Amino acid sequence: METIFISIAAFVVAIGVLVAVHEYGHYIVARWCGVKVLRYSIGFGKPLLTWRGKDPDQTEYCISAIPLGGYVKLLDEREGNVDLAEIDRSFTRKPVSSRIAILAAGPLMNFAFAIIAYWAMLIIGVPGVQPIIGEVAENSIASRAGVESGDRILAVGGDSVGTWDGAILFILDELLADEPIAIEVVSEQGNTRQLQLDIRGRISDLTEPGKLFDVLGFKPWAPVVPARVSEVTPGGPADLAGVLAGDLVVSADGEVISSWLQWVDYVRARPGQNIAMKLDRDGIVLEISATTGIAEENGESFGRIGMATRPPAGLAEKYISNQRYGVTAALGEAVSRTWAMSALTVRMVGRMFTGDVSVKNISGPINIAEYAGYSARIGVAPFLNFLAIVSISLGILNLLPVPVLDGGQIVYQAVEAIKGSPISERAQLIGQQFGIAMLLMVMSLAFYNDLSRFF
Repeated sequence: METIFISIAAFVVAIGVLVAVHEYGHYIVARWCGVKVLRYSIGFGKPLLTWRGKDPDQTEYCISAIPLGGYVKLLDEREGNVDLAEIDRSFTRKPVSSRIAILAAGPLMNFAFAIIAYWAMLIIGVPGVQPIIGEVAENSIASRAGVESGDRILAVGGDSVGTWDGAILFILDELLADEPIAIEVVSEQGNTRQLQLDIRGRISDLTEPGKLFDVLGFKPWAPVVPARVSEVTPGGPADLAGVLAGDLVVSADGEVISSWLQWVDYVRARPGQNIAMKLDRDGIVLEISATTGIAEENGESFGRIGMATRPPAGLAEKYISNQRYGVTAALGEAVSRTWAMSALTVRMVGRMFTGDVSVKNISGPINIAEYAGYSARIGVAPFLNFLAIVSISLGILNLLPVPVLDGGQIVYQAVEAIKGSPISERAQLIGQQFGIAMLLMVMSLAFYNDLSRFF
């Protein structure tokens, strides 16, 4: 229940911040262009909290009931009668260049926010796992390329990488070309090799959520940590059964336990069940049993037993790379990351329209809330990274040439500039209906993907 609450809270905070940033772009540029702003709303539907600004326009500021968007209402002759004294402050009376600037300001603010979020994240420091290859599947793309367990990825497509996050980003970027991906690896013995991952014809499979490593045929390396207990939760199932710190779990229900990760998976798969354990305590084998507790996460029940371990000394220092930049260097890196993520997102969206990239990547509010909660639980830096990625996606989404979005409205203004007169109301109405139908289709697909993952 706590996990669900954190996910909902993180989602509301994230969407609220990103919508506020987006709408502030429209709001501030409209004021700079001399357009009267009637309302600035975070959320749709019935206003829950309203107050008037002290400026001469007395703009109405609202927090509304449905936290899935927002809007800025401008003085506009198309939406009602306008006082002649204020006619020059109507949106429609401004030059096309001003109208385009107002419309584009929202998405541009999302990109600016992404830069700020990345900048703050890089100053705080981002821990990342070094891109070391674990198990390699036989007769897979990776094995045919010559990838071996223990190899560390140095570069993808000529770009140096230091963490799995960077490696994944560049692999996704390279695979969209549907050509073999050049990677540089170094073995445990220090031998550097140039390899080619032949992914041709597999773009759709590779871009299915969570399938990248499965299709490539390798897993990221993970340390084998012995199933030795470092801490026991007071009053938990393990404590009640007599487990002590220092005990080593040897087997469970007759199955040999060779690592802590295997032990965790075993317990999680057995909520509310009795587990017969063999423990090694200072060379003496003990047989005890414990009934696991039941916990819930994302609507799924899993087992808990109240044990914890600590990784071996020096493991983090050896395999964790902490990326931290100075104030100036962080800004340059933040701009670079925003550009790279924006370009990748645009290419992915384009390939979805052509059917090359799996549409299962389209996420709805359930999946976004899950990621928001997960990143918030990990720490400030991961949550900032999440905000930056979603902000970029929101900016790109709103620039699509769909009539109900900012991009579609910008197209209308551009057409007006070319033909010398506004597009007819009928044409705009048809465009709006088409845009709404497209958005409903995308939203339905997003909800379908969410529910498919959930169930």
